[in-house]
Amino acid sequence: MFNKILIANRGEIACRVIRACRELGIKTVSIHSESDRDCLHVKLADQSICVGPASAAESYLNIPSIIAAAEISGADAIHPGYGFLAENTYFAEVCEACGIKFIGPSKESIQKMGDKIAAIALMKSAKVPVVPGSDGPINSDDPKIFSLAEKIGYPIIIKAAAGGGGKGMRIVPSAESLKNAVILAQTEAKAAFSNADVYMEKYIEEPHHIEFQILGDQFGNVCYLPERDCSIQRRHQKLVEESPSTFISEKLRKVMGKAARQAAKAVKYSTVGTVEFLVDKKGHFYFMEMNTRIQVEHPVSEAVTGIDLVKEQIKLAAGEKLALHSDKIKILGHAIECRINAEDPDKDFIPSPGKIGFLFLPGGPGIRVDTHVYSGYSIPPFYDSLIAKIIAFGANREEAIIRMSRALREVEIENIKNTASLHLKIMNSEKFRKGNPATDFLQKYIFNS
Repeated sequence: MFNKILIANRGEIACRVIRACRELGIKTVSIHSESDRDCLHVKLADQSICVGPASAAESYLNIPSIIAAAEISGADAIHPGYGFLAENTYFAEVCEACGIKFIGPSKESIQKMGDKIAAIALMKSAKVPVVPGSDGPINSDDPKIFSLAEKIGYPIIIKAAAGGGGKGMRIVPSAESLKNAVILAQTEAKAAFSNADVYMEKYIEEPHHIEFQILGDQFGNVCYLPERDCSIQRRHQKLVEESPSTFISEKLRKVMGKAARQAAKAVKYSTVGTVEFLVDKKGHFYFMEMNTRIQVEHPVSEAVTGIDLVKEQIKLAAGEKLALHSDKIKILGHAIECRINAEDPDKDFIPSPGKIGFLFLPGGPGIRVDTHVYSGYSIPPFYDSLIAKIIAFGANREEAIIRMSRALREVEIENIKNTASLHLKIMNSEKFRKGNPATDFLQKYIFNS
């Protein structure tokens, strides 16, 4: 097992990793930017080192400074959390070259899954269902894109090969807008990922976004946990996650779980990761992508399985053998997670940084809150707007919704606009309570209601 772990991240996920390390008896080192000196993860860690100015490029993405911090502190492993360098092949490679364990999959796994085109080709060879589409990158100057789109069938979607989070993505309803959509997607992809490659897929209308948590060891053993439903999204960004899905039957769960395990085995995956699928109205599912890291929504799976995923991730990275088996993991109840962001939902989600006055976050039976904020803390404008995750657990979905609604009513974050009111509106929606939300839920039933 590791003696000391440096957490190459900030905020709530850094706090989450520190707590897991404490339970495992591992010392921790946090890093921080100049603007994050008062962040909770700095206070919780055994040691903390400033790695640069407020800009993420000069601090949390500054690989030389982070490696230097690990070497100076004597850390023998680095946990990247999510975002920032968590899926950066070069960072994983540098860690390996410096004799520091990267707590995540191999650099080869990250590389294969980071390129969406290569990942789809690999999934095809592993007989994992994929959305019909192009076999590689497409170009706006190639006249063959029109015949390919006709063959796939409109509507289609253009996606960035190195993308995520909805960037470099365009939905194309007809041939008239195809060329322009490809040009726009390429331009956005180049700006966001320094890679202009885009590809074409059939656009699955009103799909369900279903993902499976997977765990793998260094001996080829892989298991999957019950699915998470992440269909409630805004601009391809998840807002609400729950487990299990109301849309997935027990039979489909097993079939999709096995496909997720096939995907992980195809890339020789180790530690924790997530295989994401789109599922259409008829229950046909298609591989979308694999996230080679811990997910924001991992507490949902922890709640319904009783498994501490961050501790498992660390143990697997340390070389321990996987002790979990998919067929022995039971669903214990129902869990829902709401992401509370420092944004104003009434003004097109404009960010709301600033100093928090009075703060009250909920508690009580079945409520877990993962956060890094406190009264008097100043939310900086430089990073992701996530300030807390509220996770409600109940014996069934109805109880989980009731508990979440109760928790959201208790949230008070003085001086900071936040999304708790939006989440409460979702919980109170009759359509949400009936279950089976698709990815167009917000636009159809909340924003236009």
